Amino acid sequence: MKNKSLYFSALSLSALIVLTACTASQPQDDAKDSVDHGMAHQMTSAPEVSSKDANAADMNFASGMKAHHEQAMEMSTEVLGKEQIPAEVQKVAEEIKSAQGPEIELMDRWLASWDMPEGMDHQQMDHGEAMVSSEDISKLKNAQGREAAKLFLEQMIQHHEGAVEMARTEIDQGSDLEAIKLSESIVESQNQEIQQMKDMLSRL
Repeated sequence: MKNKSLYFSALSLSALIVLTACTASQPQDDAKDSVDHGMAHQMTSAPEVSSKDANAADMNFASGMKAHHEQAMEMSTEVLGKEQIPAEVQKVAEEIKSAQGPEIELMDRWLASWDMPEGMDHQQMDHGEAMVSSEDISKLKNAQGREAAKLFLEQMIQHHEGAVEMARTEIDQGSDLEAIKLSESIVESQNQEIQQMKDMLSRL
């Protein structure tokens, strides 16, 4: 009987030790879950830079890129209205219109919320070679077929290169996080399109 009692005592002690260990570890697991959820919330709800934090570089970028996108939309609409334009060139023009239209609306909202100082507009800002000249736009309007497709690609490559430079300036000098994020997207996407259009141009 004595041995049997010792057996049950040892068994009870072992069970108590296991239960105590489980109870002690539970807060740590709960704490870990709490940290994980907190980090996830922090990553998904990071505060955005308010409109009052936009600086002159942000305003310059949004105003200038809006005008730049508007010209790209005009050029794309022009080439899509012509006959005998290769299908792959038409697709590029359609994609440009699809992507840049919403970005124009976004930058309009930014400029309205930033309360840009009077007299500060894209017409007074120097964007170098970012815009295609009115003479080149006229050439595109007067061209037809394969010649028009070639002019469109040549001019849009130049146009995209200007946009990339404008976006890089915003990344370096801007303060609004959303404007910088858009600039990074422009650099990546338009560099890809530049290479795509160069490849098309070589086949015309």
